[in-house]
Amino acid sequence: MTKPRKWSDPDKKLFPHQVGFTAPPMDFDAAPSDFLRMCPETVGVHGRLLHAPDYAHRLSDRAGLFHLLEETVHCLSNSGADVVGQVGTNWVHASGTDASDIRRFVAEMSDKYETPFHMAGLTLVEACEAHGYERIALNAVYFWPDWRDGVVRFLRSAGIDVVWAGNFVDQGWYATQEEVNDHVWIFPGDLAMKSTRYTLEHAPDVDAVLVNGMSNYRGADGLPRRFVSLAADVEERIGIPVISSDISLYWRILRTLGVAPLGRHGSLLASLQSSADPEADS
Repeated sequence: MTKPRKWSDPDKKLFPHQVGFTAPPMDFDAAPSDFLRMCPETVGVHGRLLHAPDYAHRLSDRAGLFHLLEETVHCLSNSGADVVGQVGTNWVHASGTDASDIRRFVAEMSDKYETPFHMAGLTLVEACEAHGYERIALNAVYFWPDWRDGVVRFLRSAGIDVVWAGNFVDQGWYATQEEVNDHVWIFPGDLAMKSTRYTLEHAPDVDAVLVNGMSNYRGADGLPRRFVSLAADVEERIGIPVISSDISLYWRILRTLGVAPLGRHGSLLASLQSSADPEADS
């Protein structure tokens, strides 16, 4: 596949920096909106759903749909995206793959479609590597036990020491996983802080707290918000970095583009604001 040459001409593009997002089937995803809010006007965003009518949020569903990830990268590249981000932590481990497997898949997609491709689960690893975080605790939030355990295995395959991991049931906020699932990823506003603090209390000697998935927390105004909107305040109160999948994915995309985010979103994204000219890479 050869990316259409017209997209190398700035005069043919709607935005100097064009970003495409995949979205998991069966969910209206906040990533394109959240990402766009932190970007300068030079950045445009496009989202593309994965069409999987029988999708039921099982790991086996994801394992059988990697061809849809490739199709999405192909379509967004052909439409002029400069980088594509995949939303959803679990895809990286759903097939029993480890960090080296996913690094290879990402590199193959990026090369084949001439467009950098970043998967959320791998960006958690990349953020830890870039900032020297070797010992972490995992706030597994709403993740089912096999999702939680898969993330732990994937992180460890990259040499990251996962000192403690627990989801909302492990932490005692809900009695059963079914009760968690009934919230459809939207939780009370104070649970972001409470669950992260609980995680840190069970692993106090860590470099960072990681948060998998794309959980939402309803604010006083009634609007659900993800960790990217909450991390700065959470970090101030617990005293160490908090890196969620949405934060690390946005960080990796912006780093690739060489664009600094606007606003206050926690230490990882602030690291791109410390230089007037962030180093772009692919």
